[in-house]
Amino acid sequence: MKKINIIYWIFTILLLAAMGLGAIPDLLSMPDALAVFKHLGYPAYLSPFLGAAKLLGVIAILIPGFPRIKEWVYAGFVFDLTGATYSSLAIGTQVLQVLPMLIGFALIIGSYIYHHKRLKAKQV
Repeated sequence: MKKINIIYWIFTILLLAAMGLGAIPDLLSMPDALAVFKHLGYPAYLSPFLGAAKLLGVIAILIPGFPRIKEWVYAGFVFDLTGATYSSLAIGTQVLQVLPMLIGFALIIGSYIYHHKRLKAKQV
């Protein structure tokens, strides 16, 4: 159980740091974040909405319990990252430039898998 917890928290802390740090510029509609949204063809008003959603997701993952909400948060993180990847490719960004997004997907998958391993280990 200890090994599962350690691996879970490594994946999860890295994931939540990435999502949380990415949420702040969006939430505050910082110029750099708005420039990215404009480059992707999205309206500026979408930025604080996505920032708030990411920040609420980070909080939901950290709060014990609420398994159904956590499932939705993991799904939301996948939707967010998939949308960002697709949007970047749709405007002509080179595939090599979006490959680092695979790290985000790996963090989501790792955290999700070990979240379920922790739940299963607690039931035994």
